[in-house]
Amino acid sequence: MKPTALIAEDEPLLAQALRAELAAAWPELQVLAVVGDGQSAVREALRLLPQVLFFDIRMPGQDGLGAAAELADAWPADEAPMPQLVFVTAYDEYAARAFDAQAIDYVLKPVQAERLQRTVARLQQALELRNSPAVPADDALASTLSQWRKLLAAAGGAAALPGADTAPLKLIAASEAGSSGNTVRMVPIDEVQYFEAADKYVRVLTRSHEYLIRTPLKQLLPQLDPKVFWQVHRAIVVRSEAIESVHRDEAGKMNLDLRGRKEKIPVSRLYAHLFRAM
Repeated sequence: MKPTALIAEDEPLLAQALRAELAAAWPELQVLAVVGDGQSAVREALRLLPQVLFFDIRMPGQDGLGAAAELADAWPADEAPMPQLVFVTAYDEYAARAFDAQAIDYVLKPVQAERLQRTVARLQQALELRNSPAVPADDALASTLSQWRKLLAAAGGAAALPGADTAPLKLIAASEAGSSGNTVRMVPIDEVQYFEAADKYVRVLTRSHEYLIRTPLKQLLPQLDPKVFWQVHRAIVVRSEAIESVHRDEAGKMNLDLRGRKEKIPVSRLYAHLFRAM
C-alpha cells in the first residue's frame, strides 16, 4: 500500500509548495488532505488515519503542538499505527537549535528540496522499521511515542520566547480564584501541587487553594525544575512528590491521586511511560 500523509498548514501557498516538493521527493506518498488549523488537523487525522503528519507549529486557534498532543491521546492504536510526526516551522536560529538538540527531524519554511529529501529518507526508514514483522506492535508504539515526546519538547522550546528568563521559579505571582483580581498573592513554588491550563488562564493548585495566572503553560514549563515538576498531560504539570498513587482503569487510561487533593489527574498516553515501573 502507498504511504499516506496529512498536511496542516495555515498559509495556502506554503502548503501548496510543501505538497509539490513532497511529490518530487516522495512520488509514492499520497497526501490525503491539506487543512489550515489544528482542530481540522485532529478531525481529519482521526478520520483518515494517515501514516505521516506534517504539522505547522503555529496555526490559528489550536496550534500544531496542541493538535499533536490531542491526537496522541485520541489516536485509535488498535485500528492503525500511530503516524510519524514532522513539525513544519519558519526558519529561525532558535528553532533550529531546539530541534537539532533533540536529534530529530523537522521541515523548514520555505521548503528546501535538499533538506526535505533528508526528512523523507528518515520517514521511509521509520515506516519500514515500524511495518517490519520482527518489531512487536507495542515496541513500535513506544518508539513512535518517544519520537512525539522529543518533537513536542523541541517545538515547545522553539515556541518559547528567545532570551526569556528560564531560571527555576521560587514564587508565583497569582490571583486567587474567585477573587476580584485586585490582590496578587506570592505563592511559594514549594506549595504548588499542580498546574492546569484552562481557557485563558493556568490554574495553580496547592493543597488548599486555587490561584490563576495568565502565563501560558508552554512558557511556564521552562521555568520549572523538570526533576520536580512532571508534565503528565498536554494541559497538566504535577509536582512529582505530590503523587500518592497511580490507577489504571478498565480502558487502560491512567489517573493520579495527589496528596491533599480530591480530584483525579488524567495521564496522557504520551506520558504514561513515567509510571510504567509502578
